[in-house]
Amino acid sequence: MGFLKQRLRAFYFAIEGIKTFFRESPHAKIHGLAALLVIALGAYLECTIHEWLALIVSIALVLGMEALNSAIEYTVDLISPEQHPLAKKAKDVAAAAVLICALFALVIGIIIFVPKIIHAF
Repeated sequence: MGFLKQRLRAFYFAIEGIKTFFRESPHAKIHGLAALLVIALGAYLECTIHEWLALIVSIALVLGMEALNSAIEYTVDLISPEQHPLAKKAKDVAAAAVLICALFALVIGIIIFVPKIIHAF
């Protein structure tokens, strides 16, 4: 298989992963909706380029971490279908990584949006 064909095939698998992620993960839907709301609010409040960069990086980090969390959960469920203390720890720590990113994204959103909202009213 040629180099280009391999890259296109890898891209296809990544798209399939995105579809699975949003179809099967309730948290992906919540984070996706939050991202759309942040984008709409950023457009409405006319964020600066630097504010957009912070918002986009925050959105990408939270969605990416949630996708990684889902992948870890699928893998742990495959390897250890029965409950095991280490499987629980792996899932809990992966979920904690998402929570950490989401909390920092929330702080970034507050720093960017609160002054703009206060100024608008």
